[in-house]
Amino acid sequence: MFANQVWWITGASSGIGAALAEALAQKQAKLILSGRNVAALKDVAGRCKTQSLILPFEATDFANVPAMAEQAWSWAEAHGGRIDGLVNNAGISQRSLAVDTVFDVYQRIVGVDLLAPIALTQAVLPRMVKAGGGQIIGISSVAGIVGAPLRSAYSAAKHGLIGYHDSVRAETAHLGIKVLVVAPGSVRTNVSKNALDAQAQTRGVSDGAIDNGMDPMVAANRILDAVAAGKRELILAEGMEAEIARMRRTDPDTLFDRMEAMIAAGYAKQMGAQK
Repeated sequence: MFANQVWWITGASSGIGAALAEALAQKQAKLILSGRNVAALKDVAGRCKTQSLILPFEATDFANVPAMAEQAWSWAEAHGGRIDGLVNNAGISQRSLAVDTVFDVYQRIVGVDLLAPIALTQAVLPRMVKAGGGQIIGISSVAGIVGAPLRSAYSAAKHGLIGYHDSVRAETAHLGIKVLVVAPGSVRTNVSKNALDAQAQTRGVSDGAIDNGMDPMVAANRILDAVAAGKRELILAEGMEAEIARMRRTDPDTLFDRMEAMIAAGYAKQMGAQK
């Protein structure tokens, strides 16, 4: 179903975004790859070996988003079609206690993880509806379902991302728009290494859970399988991470007790977020 479709992926320079680009290329899709690291985007495009547009831009340059969307749509039309799929994947995480965290962390993470995908979707959605439909994928997180310790800004943004995409799905399903929300657990990416600390500085180290997480290509193929199956939500997690997502909806009080116990047992110090 993906052959000759045009897919626009943000955060395409690494991690899940890069893996999705490769997985889509294997299915003969055409790609629009966005992010800030041009060299990394070129590397991904080279590995994909399919028709690609490298479209770098700063996700929170909201004034420039409509122009980027116009450029992307024009490229898609010139290559035989429309933008068939939009993947809102770009994001930044956090590892800090709320009581210690400066407000700039909240501004930056909400800007990148929530407002940026909203701005891009709002720029693409009317054209997608006019073209007869399309697929939107919002990459949230298990932390978008569970208020995860050390991730108050990240959880806030990813909860919002789920709410926004769920609303868009409800409003546009009859217009041919399909929306899949993905909530990954630990995937082997640089998300933890690139996370912000309490002072809005890049953390610079990874977590054991991330390092031992799901392979990004496994994640990417599961996402595309969910698209092909017409799913609207995918909890892309295993083990305890899948369990806590389930518990948030079925047994929240037990989950809240577990989260509180984690902090009481020294989780913040273990993660280097508290001295």
